[in-house]
Amino acid sequence: MLGFLGISRQPRPSNEAYEFLSTAQEDVTTDTPPWALAHDRVSSDVETALERSSSESTATPTPFRTPSPSPTYPSHRLSSSISEVDDGPTSPLLPSQGEAYTFRDGIRNLWHLNPNPRRMRTRERKIWRTLKKGARRVVRHPLFPRQPLTIIFALLLFTLFAISLTLLLMYILNPDKEPLPWQAYCSIPPTTTLPPHFRQTLPYPYINPLPKEVPPSFPPDDLDTLPPAGVFLGVFSTDMSLERRMLIRTTWATHPRSRNGAGAGDDGRGTSRTVVRFILGQPRKGWERRIQTEMEMYNDIIILPCPENMNSGKTHAYFTWAAENAWVPPAYFNSSASVPRFSYSNQSTSSPRPAPHDSHFVWIDHASGHPRPWVRPDYVAKVDDDAFVMLAELESRMRLELYATRHEPYTPVNTTTSTSSVGEQPELKPSGSVVREEGPHGDSAPNSSRDPLVYWGYLVKERFMAGEMYGLSWRLVDWVSTSTAVRGYITGAEDKQTAKWMTIHPQASEIRWASERCWIYDHPRASTVYSHGFLFPSHVERIKRSVLSYIEAASQNDSTSPMQGNIYGLGIPTPLSWAQSSVSTFGVTYQAPLQDLTTAESVEALVEGSEMSRIREGAPADVAYAWRHREGRLRHYQNRRVGGTVVVHFIKKHMWFLETALALLEADDYSDFELESLPTADRETLNVSASSVWTDSTTLSHGNTLSLS
Repeated sequence: MLGFLGISRQPRPSNEAYEFLSTAQEDVTTDTPPWALAHDRVSSDVETALERSSSESTATPTPFRTPSPSPTYPSHRLSSSISEVDDGPTSPLLPSQGEAYTFRDGIRNLWHLNPNPRRMRTRERKIWRTLKKGARRVVRHPLFPRQPLTIIFALLLFTLFAISLTLLLMYILNPDKEPLPWQAYCSIPPTTTLPPHFRQTLPYPYINPLPKEVPPSFPPDDLDTLPPAGVFLGVFSTDMSLERRMLIRTTWATHPRSRNGAGAGDDGRGTSRTVVRFILGQPRKGWERRIQTEMEMYNDIIILPCPENMNSGKTHAYFTWAAENAWVPPAYFNSSASVPRFSYSNQSTSSPRPAPHDSHFVWIDHASGHPRPWVRPDYVAKVDDDAFVMLAELESRMRLELYATRHEPYTPVNTTTSTSSVGEQPELKPSGSVVREEGPHGDSAPNSSRDPLVYWGYLVKERFMAGEMYGLSWRLVDWVSTSTAVRGYITGAEDKQTAKWMTIHPQASEIRWASERCWIYDHPRASTVYSHGFLFPSHVERIKRSVLSYIEAASQNDSTSPMQGNIYGLGIPTPLSWAQSSVSTFGVTYQAPLQDLTTAESVEALVEGSEMSRIREGAPADVAYAWRHREGRLRHYQNRRVGGTVVVHFIKKHMWFLETALALLEADDYSDFELESLPTADRETLNVSASSVWTDSTTLSHGNTLSLS
């Protein structure tokens, strides 16, 4: 084709033109600068190579086609190319050493399939020009602020928009938008302890299905015939929370009314096997010496081998530690019931040094000089340090679940009562090992199949036990510490991860999900969906009568559905009054009824259903009348030892903590109005002093008197 057009084609220069680097170097004179000599040498070598190539090309025969003209090589281009070749060998696989090859170029080659850098640079310039053009249009828009006042106004509008968008997203993602019908939870107790994924799913907030016969209220009459449960309670704390730990040590961890119960109590027999320890991660450098001193003083701090955290494995590290190192005191008393032995009953260790807030029975045994070995706990529980726990209430509920046999509430094993009465004070055994009980069939050998599988706490949305307080029976704790499957569910919300552990258990269907939804709630000042006033059994009985009468009347009007269905199945609307509280309102900051109340009166105003809590600002109220007609502690608990509040959560301030202690631990046994109905001779001996209870563990049994009023 080229030959037909008459275009001659000249052969390309030989590669010998580029072999000038191998020629011998000439002598360098001292008069000529080095850079000039290098330039002359390169130029002469190039001319020699070109002449040699030209002479060789004329000696060759004429090809069939007319050769094309040789390409033109500019001198400066050739010079620069040759100087680049002078630096090293050339290869199509090696980058040019005259150009810098950066890490950014390598990233571009990875992401862009087109290796052409010129096209990529063109694309980048187009994107940059488009962005500049768009920014220019925005800035030149007539509504774009240019003056200082308009700029400030625009920033304020943008801030308001960002805040509104954040609040909207928080509202959409917040699962707790409506107050819970807590009055229904207290009126209709749970009817099953089956895991949620093995029972019918109910709408939320749900009302438990109504049984044919409402289960008996807590506590059952045979509670104290069962031996006490061993509970190892770990309080999750941090290195800087010394004040909160001291509040716990001096209130619910040691107070007689927390350990003994209401009224005369049981002298601490039920909580004789309950120990409280503080669980910390590795303290920071500046706090190590302080924590070490605190450990030597109180002997109640456990340091886990993990950094301090909340949802990054601390809970799993705690249960793993407990499987090896958790011990509780043995049973100090003979049981009046025949209960099964468990496989871990034979495990024991030497008695450690007690903590100051341990049971006084532990100190009596320790002072004897021959303390008994400690044994494995029946439960390992965790609680946050912003919670207030009534130990007698907690142990009594866990005791029932320990000896339960079916997936029904309050179904203990068949007990054979002895001749001794329930209220009789048993003697502390002077010596011997841990009390051993025989099984219902006379079999004294421990059997792991009889070990209870209990997951106890506040069940949230039929999914998990709330993180402020939950406990696992020993068999579950031992499995959690050794299971490899559990290690895949360590990081994340710790209460939800614990529920996942229960779902992957080999015997998941046999685990008792024992939920306590009435007596675990948030502090009245918290204003959350779980918040209401301090609750006592007397007011719950009034609530129960109101709720059950409403359901009974509504079900009679609806003749198409049986009473056994749940309230949604009956088509009965849930009254808003079931979520109302006489103390707090969801989403509204708590305000005291009046501003000039005394400390005792302001605490009484936080009690659910009390006359003081119903006083409102601007309404005619008689504070003296409300205070005089308040309920005493015995009437609050209906002359029972237990049956009231177990945990008050979300206590974020120390003042709230002290209010809870005064409400649950320091109330008088009788109010002024109740004392007036008693004989005059008994008035001074029946009302128990709050101050003496706080300092004297024998106050409840001896009846020392002093009235705060």
